[in-house]
Amino acid sequence: MKAINVGIIGVSGYTGLELVKMLISHPIFNLVYCANTEGATTVVELHPALMGVCNLSVEKVDMDRAAQSCELIFLALPHKTAMQTAKGLLERGIKVVDLSADYRLSAENYEAFYCEHEDLDNLSHAIYSIPELHGDIAKGARLIANPGCHVTASLMALAPFLNHIDLTSPIFIDSKTGVSGAGKSPSSAVHYVSVNDNINCYNIIKHRHATEIEQHASALCSDEVKVTFVPSLVPMTRGMLACVYATLKSDCDPLALMGSFYENKPFVRIRTAPPHTKMTSGTNFADLYATRHGNALVAMCAIDNLMRGASSQALVNANIMMALNETLGIPKIAYVP
Repeated sequence: MKAINVGIIGVSGYTGLELVKMLISHPIFNLVYCANTEGATTVVELHPALMGVCNLSVEKVDMDRAAQSCELIFLALPHKTAMQTAKGLLERGIKVVDLSADYRLSAENYEAFYCEHEDLDNLSHAIYSIPELHGDIAKGARLIANPGCHVTASLMALAPFLNHIDLTSPIFIDSKTGVSGAGKSPSSAVHYVSVNDNINCYNIIKHRHATEIEQHASALCSDEVKVTFVPSLVPMTRGMLACVYATLKSDCDPLALMGSFYENKPFVRIRTAPPHTKMTSGTNFADLYATRHGNALVAMCAIDNLMRGASSQALVNANIMMALNETLGIPKIAYVP
């Protein structure tokens, strides 16, 4: 099959690094363009671990140059910057997989938590895709809104039970994330002395990802879903564990139901005991488990926040977008021990 030239804008950060690591060995995608806001550097200077592996230059963002070089661009940029860049690329006929939040929400929900939306035309056709929940909806898309880490883990734990739980009773989600989820830019919240030997909850209840969970859970079951979302920062580099607590309205075997729901999904593993984040580190796997205590449901999902929660899920979506096998180029071997 003919190679497909692709690029990354926002290659400096952790998700950009993960995209580079996968794309340089992808059998169809050919990484030819890397850019950030400054340019005048190389992938190796930004990510010294790739010395001898990837010698690409990193240019200052130039949408005309990107359009001349690529059929598809991955955007690993902050919100607002991403939509400004996506709009220009789409106008030039380039397909886009956006890792930011800019196209994940309705305009009303987005503007309540982020900023004024500057690309409503493209928002109207952006495809939000967790492949196990949305199927091949990304096939042939021009713009994919790649879901984030907290939302991916939470929805994957919750989705099998949306028709089996009492939506009028509280749904609680406790989601713990590694520090890389805060990004590469330094801040006091992720300083070593703040994170080491410490666990802290942040933005409880009012976290902007709660709205994303509610919007897309509601769409999955065609009913209103409200959640109480509590994220926690834990002292590890990468990994995420989302635990969902809800009230069952019907008798079921949660683990069997979860297994049936995700049958034949190549990146889902149903565990017979609670999963560990280390089991998924460096992979696109979502490891799931569920149990009950009377009518109280406990469902959980472990993922790598940088991979399934961002870059590897973006690559799976890109594979589907371009009518390729979704597993192409996707890591399956965890970083253990």
